[in-house]
Amino acid sequence: MRFALTSLVLALSISSGAMAQESNAGPAVLNTALVPSVMTRAVDDFIRPGYHRFHETAGSLRASMEAVCATPSAATVDAAHVAFNDTIDAWSRIEIVRVGPVIEDNRFERVLFFPDRKSTGQKQVHAALAKPDDSVTQMATLKDKSVAMQGIGALEFVLFGTGHEVLSGDQGGDHGGYRCRYGAAIAANLERLGGELSAAWDAPDGVQAAWEKPGPANPLFRDEKEAANALLGILVHAAETIRDQRLESFYKGDAKKALPRQAIYWRSGNTFRSVAGNLEGLRDLMKMSGMVDLLDENSRSTVSSIDFVARSLLRVVNDIQPNVEGAIADPAETAKLDFLLLNSRDLILRLNNDLGGGIGLAAGFSFSDGD
Repeated sequence: MRFALTSLVLALSISSGAMAQESNAGPAVLNTALVPSVMTRAVDDFIRPGYHRFHETAGSLRASMEAVCATPSAATVDAAHVAFNDTIDAWSRIEIVRVGPVIEDNRFERVLFFPDRKSTGQKQVHAALAKPDDSVTQMATLKDKSVAMQGIGALEFVLFGTGHEVLSGDQGGDHGGYRCRYGAAIAANLERLGGELSAAWDAPDGVQAAWEKPGPANPLFRDEKEAANALLGILVHAAETIRDQRLESFYKGDAKKALPRQAIYWRSGNTFRSVAGNLEGLRDLMKMSGMVDLLDENSRSTVSSIDFVARSLLRVVNDIQPNVEGAIADPAETAKLDFLLLNSRDLILRLNNDLGGGIGLAAGFSFSDGD
């Protein structure tokens, strides 16, 4: 009840402040002169460093998996778990950018195939582990297989799914070695994808230039308004994904109807780590891009109120027990989930209506859909 009441007060208090602000201000006009600098900061200070970090953590994960294969033990497996968690942290922050090179060649799905409502990935990974196939133990051949068996979700099953105990080498035989080699190939594939994404955004005459210099000859953004729409769309879509795919995929407000095994990363206990990373990425992009500069002086509290909601969500996310099934069974924990559902909705509205309207984009515009 405490979390539910707090969430209601939070939503109502911020809504009241926003409405008061809107009533005292006329329609905003986009400051087109500042848009290129905001886009440049988004690319140079958030997007490129984000992909670099993912690339680096995936490389460390590959090295950790290779160490497990070379010296199977509880210690090397634990180190691989830490590297896996670090990779989820890095990916969860940058995965909010669902535009550009990451949606080409199904890169996003190759990194993370989710939601997997028909358990396609689980079935394919099961099959690969049940009948040894050397083609899945080499990155060069694995990368051409189903996207569902070559990314983070597949590696989670290798490390935490049924039969993962063989990785430590305690049960003898080579099956642990085969499972480990498959996991190492997945990690190498993640490193490859991270490298491709970093290279694509680092190239000065590619997507980087298109983002930083909107104009009539630009293949992506014909003017500053289209560019601003795209940047805001990332934030709105991120907030929608947190609510629709990260939370409502397993919990919609009724614990009796909850589906904890539909939650992302439930096997490894990283469900809420992922949500926290998404929220941190959203906050960082908004701050590092300097979107506040697009607001006039009287409207800049909009960004502060959005960040307040995001920080409140982050505080609660970091306070929930990692085991999703355990959280669903505990009324105190489901109260926190209720808080997240209500206030994640509020976050979407703040971004779409208040920030969008405040910088001169029509309130109510569906930025994530491009309508």
